[in-house]
This record gives sequence, C-alpha cells and structure tokens, in this order.
Amino acid sequence: MKNGPIGQYLVEKGIITDEQLQEVLKKQKESKGKLFGDVILELGIISDVQFAKVLGERLNVDFIDLDNMELNAEIVRKIPEAVARKYNVIAVARMGKRMSVATNDPVNFYIFEDLRAITGCNISPVLSTKAAINRAIGRMYSEGTTSAIAEEATKEKEDEINLEEFKDMSEERIENAPIVKLATAIVENSHRQGATDIHIEPFKDITRIRIRVNSDLIELMTLSPALHVSLVTRFKILSGMNIAEKRIPQDGRMSQVVDGTTIDLRVSNLPMVYGEKVVLRILAGDESVRRIQDLGMTDYNYKRFVSCLKVPQGVVLVTGPTGSGKSTTLYAALGEIAKPNLNVITVEDPVEKKIANINQCQINEKAGMTFGAALRSILRQDPDIIMIGEMRDTETAEIGIRAAITGHLVLSTLHTNDAASTVTRLVDMGVDAYMVATSLIGVVAQRLTKVLCPECKVQRMSTDEENELLEIDHSVPIYDKGGCPKCNKTGYKGRTAIHEILLATPTMKEIIAAGAKSEQIQTLAREEGCLLLRDNVSKLVQQGITSIDELVRVTYAV
Repeated sequence: MKNGPIGQYLVEKGIITDEQLQEVLKKQKESKGKLFGDVILELGIISDVQFAKVLGERLNVDFIDLDNMELNAEIVRKIPEAVARKYNVIAVARMGKRMSVATNDPVNFYIFEDLRAITGCNISPVLSTKAAINRAIGRMYSEGTTSAIAEEATKEKEDEINLEEFKDMSEERIENAPIVKLATAIVENSHRQGATDIHIEPFKDITRIRIRVNSDLIELMTLSPALHVSLVTRFKILSGMNIAEKRIPQDGRMSQVVDGTTIDLRVSNLPMVYGEKVVLRILAGDESVRRIQDLGMTDYNYKRFVSCLKVPQGVVLVTGPTGSGKSTTLYAALGEIAKPNLNVITVEDPVEKKIANINQCQINEKAGMTFGAALRSILRQDPDIIMIGEMRDTETAEIGIRAAITGHLVLSTLHTNDAASTVTRLVDMGVDAYMVATSLIGVVAQRLTKVLCPECKVQRMSTDEENELLEIDHSVPIYDKGGCPKCNKTGYKGRTAIHEILLATPTMKEIIAAGAKSEQIQTLAREEGCLLLRDNVSKLVQQGITSIDELVRVTYAV
C-alpha cells in the first residue's frame, strides 16, 4: 500500500477507520481543491504531527521536530524571509553544495527548483508540520529585527497626530509605519517566548517592556520615552479604546496573526505618573478545549472532580488567585459535560475562548449588561448548565446559588486561598450558610507551579528542614533548578496545576449550615480524603517534577 493514496495508507496503518476516510473524501470533494492533508487536519481526526510522520514514511522522507531543534541563523538566512514565507520552508542544515530544507509539501518540485536558483545549492527536502515551520520562520527571522525597528521608530519619533490619522491612510502605509511594526513585533516576540502577559510601563527616562513567562516577569526590551505615547495609542486603536481619553482606565480587546496562528489579546490601560501603562493578556485562543486530564490533575483528584460534575444540580466552584488557570479548568469541565441534549449557557467578562455549540454571553457594564442582569435573563432561557465567569459580588453569588437550588448545574470561579475558605467567603458575601450548604457540590482550589527543565535540573538529597516541609520523616532525592539554553537559563520549562478538591458530603453540609469556620471545614475535608495543595506539590517535588522553592512559593501561606 506504500504507493497508494495517503488516505488508504492511513486506514492500512490503523490510524483512521474506513468511515473517517469516507468523511474526509466527502469533505474534500465539497471543498473544491483542498488537499487531503488539510481537510483531515481541519476535521481534527488526527494531529498534524501524526499526519506528517505517516506522510514522511509513505514518501520515504525524514520527519524532523523543528520546535525542539536548534537552527543556525546563518544557514536559515540563505533563503530570504519573503521566499521562506511564500513557500512555507526553512533551511535546517548545509553540507557543501547540499542544503536540507524543511517543508510540509515534499513533492512540490517547483519550490525546490526556485530554492536551488536562489541559494545555489541542491535541495534535499525533510518533512515538518506547517505550523512548526511557521513558528521556526517567525523565531529565526525576527532575531535582532525588533531592536532595529525600535531604532527606526525612535529616529522618526512619530507623534500622536500621525496615529490619529491612521484611519484615513492606506493599509500598506499603516503596516509600514515604524511604530506599527514595533507594536506588532512586541506581540510576536512575546508570544514566541510563551508569555501570558505583556507589560508596557512608562518611567521618567525609559519605557520598559516586560513579559510574564512561567509566572515570572522578565524584561523584553527598553525603549525611549519619546515612543511611549505613540505605542500606547497604537494599542488603544487596535483594541477599540478612546484614544482621546487619558485620565481614566479603559479595557479593550484585539487579535493578531503570529506565525500563522490568530491570537486574541485582552488589553487594559491605566493612567500612571509618567503616562499610561498598558497590559496585554494573551488569551488561549479558539483552539479545541483541553481535557481535564491534560491539566496536571492527578488520577485521584480527577475521580473526585468528575464525581462533582455528574451531579445534575448544585454549585461547583473553582478557586485560586488571578492567573492560576481557573477559567481553563472550567472550560475543560464544560467540554466534559456539554452534550448535544443539554442547553449550556455561559456569562463571562470577557469571553476568553469561543467554544462550538455552547451559548456564550459577554458582559457589557456600560450598556447595563451586568452579571446580575445577564443571570436573571439566562434563567428564563431554559438552561441545564450555567457557567458564571466569576462570583464577584453578593448579587451574582445569590442568583447563582438560587439557580443551583432550583435545579441547574452552576459552575463558577471565586478568589480564595484554599477550598475551605471558599465557604466562609460566600457567607461573608451575604449568602446564608444554609443556602451554601444546600447548593454546594464541591470546591476545587488550584495553583500553577513551574516545572523543572528536564535538561538541566540538578539532583541532591533533601535536608531535615525540607523533609519537614515535605511532611516526610527521611531524606529523599529532590532536584534544584539549573539553567540552559532550552529553558532560557531560568531552570524551568512550562507549568502544571496542583489541586485540592473538597466534596460537600452530608457531614460537610451539616457543619457548613451550622456556621463552621474554615479551619473546622479543612479538618473534616482532610478526614474525608481531601489532599491539600501542599500534599499535591510535595508529591511533585519528590517525583522531581518541581523544586522545593516552588513548594514554598506556591503553598507556604496556604
């Protein structure tokens, strides 16, 4: 079958079924001209890496993982950036007059003829995914260009008036303006480094740009203060803010294409002593919702969480500080329980991720569309499951809890330090203790902890003091952070979530209704099998996944 159609080859390999093949062929016929590979990836039947590996095997072309490969900038630039983007190719190696080029279309010989004429080398194709090639192009060709753009913008010192006239300018002129290129480059570089937030901060002598990577703020670059007003104005225009208003905070939203992927950004603007500070939160985007199992939840906690979601009416709360992944967990929960026979409605501020087949409602305070107003209307929309972005006041909490008591499953978030204090927080907000006890199904408290880089972590034995923190009676091998190019010398690569899940058992409901304090609730929860955040992160330290420093940072005050 190696020389037959790729679809049939996938069936022979047992990767897809005959029914899935027919579905793809039907969709391909309807699309009029789309490639089989593009259609099967659009339908989400297999991943792009899986498809590329099978295609490489069938065509006898090597597959390479560009995301985990160090490329030589000098070799890469043998192919001009415009040509690399046009053909979606990147040079990966060169030996004499032979150059290896990564492509997602290894049978398109016209491309290789063009590249041979441009580079003067014979071309050997290797296979990679379209997305990985796009990311590599963005990463390699952008190095060193941001500072050049900043210098160009500083020389020109574009003022605010130029930017206000953007609406009347041609699109090409706008895109070529140095300040516009600088704003675009800042977002691109931040996204490529895995940032979650971008801070543009005005000071007396500089404008500092920092990005949050793995929970820490690191400096991306510094700019001349002369550029600050223009840069802020550019982001205000893109996110739909009023550029004339500089005295009050504003919020907006924008999107940008980076390396072939559209990313959404939530923009917040706040007046400071030396100008307006802008913070851009890079949102998760509209890609498929992650499963609960992919969020770092242990098998034990996963079983407890799923048992909460199976209850047809009541409140399930996800708690934790800002940026601890609460919304991601809620979206994963919705993906688990949203079935075609259920009416799922969310009310959010803002809608961070658009999900197919779920009714999502955006809050608009200025127009009077508050959480309270939206929830009252939602209850007349015959819902089965309601997701409230955040219980931020008494009115929202009361309506949500009444909705749970009247037969709906309500999912929401709350800002508290641990699961036990969530109950007392609701009571402090003015919700009667008996109503909390009646409606509550369970509480998930979570944090994000940094994961040690596997390439450079350093092993040692734990000290007596650390054994006390880990709640163990003997020394065990643990790891400290190192620092290598793979993790940008930070010692950490990525983050994982830790959880504690409190279940509202009959005994728990009794003591909540009787007005128990958080210490009593936590003691009972532990007796009933709740593993605390400290227990979870302690296991990760002993498994070599995170460090003792992270245990202290994440749970010392908990």
